[in-house]
Amino acid sequence: MISKILIPVDGSTNSFKALEYGIYIARILEASLIGVHVVDVNLIQGPVLTDISGSVGMPPYDGYFEAIETSLSEKADFILKDFSHRCRHEGIKAETKKSIGKISQVIIEEGQNADLIVMAKKGEHFHLKEGGLLGSVAEAVVRNSGKPVMITPENFLEIESMGVAYDGSDPAKKALKLSLDLSENTAWPLTAVIISSDSQKSAALANEVEDMLENHSADCAIILLQGKETEEILNYIKEGSVELMVMGAFGHNRLRSLILGSTTSQVIQKSPIPVLLTR
Repeated sequence: MISKILIPVDGSTNSFKALEYGIYIARILEASLIGVHVVDVNLIQGPVLTDISGSVGMPPYDGYFEAIETSLSEKADFILKDFSHRCRHEGIKAETKKSIGKISQVIIEEGQNADLIVMAKKGEHFHLKEGGLLGSVAEAVVRNSGKPVMITPENFLEIESMGVAYDGSDPAKKALKLSLDLSENTAWPLTAVIISSDSQKSAALANEVEDMLENHSADCAIILLQGKETEEILNYIKEGSVELMVMGAFGHNRLRSLILGSTTSQVIQKSPIPVLLTR
């Protein structure tokens, strides 16, 4: 199951909330945490600062970028020291890593040594958009890590139950499998949410869920809804029925998701609770 959880930390308030969720889950699953801080290579190389200083006739002085790197490294040490202190205080086994590179790329690489990545929807560099509706490092990690990724909101709420959006796609099947395993290990009741205006399709999807339940002991209910996927999922979340929503990163229509933005991205943007994604 989940024994190692990677948490990117950058010193922002939102990353502290991700850590709060990470500690909460680690305690329940008896897992360990890995805190990683990435010193953004673009800030060290400083192409923007170089262009600006050159345009006004003031090139950087000798050792300028070395001083920046030293300052950023000291900041990283402080953040990771605080991470370790918080974990020790909560009795959670933890380790820390400091890297220099492209933020999303380093997180993806470090994530290969973990079973789950827990990260904030918006971190310190949320304004440095990397494309897509999320417009952040988070989307790059979700799209490319190959590991389950939990995107955390701005406020912490204890998880007592969970939902999973199921549409029969391969990502949804993986999300359902992960949800059932997680439910069994946490005792969080699970609700499979099926959204379709076609009653026959809904019934077929419900049968698929029931078939998978035969091999699991999780407490799982099934609800059938009609309407637009994004609206129905968000309405269900905002009703307060669950404190964690699990989804496949992409559904059936990948072309539509690339052009218009996937249901997944829109739910993450607007959800007041964590969204756990599988690829």
